[in-house]
Amino acid sequence: MVKTMIAARLHALHQPMSLDEIPVPTPRPNDVLVQVRACGIVPNMANVINNWPTWFPHQPLPKFPAVFGLDPAGVVAEVGEAVTNVKIGDRVYVSPLRSCGSCKACRSGNRSQCRYYTLNGYFSTSRDGQRIFDLYPYGGFSQYMTAPEYSLVCLPDNLSFEQAGRFGYLGTSYGALKNAQAGPGQVCLIDGITGTLGVAATKLALAMGISKILGTGRNKELMDRVKAIAPDRIDTIMLGEGSTGEWAKAQTGGEGVDFVISALGARAPAATVVDSMRGVRRGGRVVVVGGVAEDVPVDVKWLMDEQVQLIGSNWFSAAQGQEMADMVRTGVLDLSYLEHKIYPLERVNEAISGIGERDGGFSNYVVVPPIPASYQ
Repeated sequence: MVKTMIAARLHALHQPMSLDEIPVPTPRPNDVLVQVRACGIVPNMANVINNWPTWFPHQPLPKFPAVFGLDPAGVVAEVGEAVTNVKIGDRVYVSPLRSCGSCKACRSGNRSQCRYYTLNGYFSTSRDGQRIFDLYPYGGFSQYMTAPEYSLVCLPDNLSFEQAGRFGYLGTSYGALKNAQAGPGQVCLIDGITGTLGVAATKLALAMGISKILGTGRNKELMDRVKAIAPDRIDTIMLGEGSTGEWAKAQTGGEGVDFVISALGARAPAATVVDSMRGVRRGGRVVVVGGVAEDVPVDVKWLMDEQVQLIGSNWFSAAQGQEMADMVRTGVLDLSYLEHKIYPLERVNEAISGIGERDGGFSNYVVVPPIPASYQ
């Protein structure tokens, strides 16, 4: 008899997901089967399933019906015969980053630079991404999913599945900080410090030894909450109160910050990015990890003269995910700031539609599939 599971599947854009009973997948030799215990909902999920062709027409979604769910965490239930370092019962986060595994970028460890780069349970950045979706059609909005061994992050006991469901945004911020070459004693500016990426970048920057964090935002209450995380190391300014770049220079004795993390929302104006860029020091870095609504006019002569690097950053590696898990294990990274809003799988549509009311980067929306009888 074929074993079945419950999965929330999207059959068409602009329609709610339905709970369907489908076969439990069988892992291939290099894959594992994960019993999903929690799956985070990213703030952009509603746009993906409702407005995708308008927003990003060249980045395909999986064929329908599709199982979404970007940030799953759970327990390994079965391993393929070629799996070597993972065993049944291991607690894991499943990074959704998928790639071909054999091109020059993949073989050098840069999977996000692969032409087939795809975020499982979400969307692809490649026109050829359906090939990856065909290999891994299951996201985290299901009781079980298959995943390649290379995608797994082993979780310590003091990291809950609900907290691990935030690893996608935490890791995206961590990858940006790595690209900025963040380290002890530096000063940084986080544009959009109150958002999901911004709060994550703040917590990680503190854990990495950044001495001073400057931040911008539009919500005074949330700005105060972020500053309260480390009042002696965080200073903020409301967007619109003056030039962010000039403020950053003034806060650093005219020198400028070591790097800028641009974690603004997708509808932010280009002028905000340009202003913040001017707050970086000579030889500094500007890492873009959010998005803006317009083309950004960049003065390339200024970049050249000041030797400033403008870097685009997208997602993170499983190795970086493991570094974050180890930071939690040792107590260097504290994720207790996350306020979990937990929904059972049958309320996934309510969770996706309600995430717009989140409390900035502090709210953590999580879907929890029912635990199969054999695991109860």
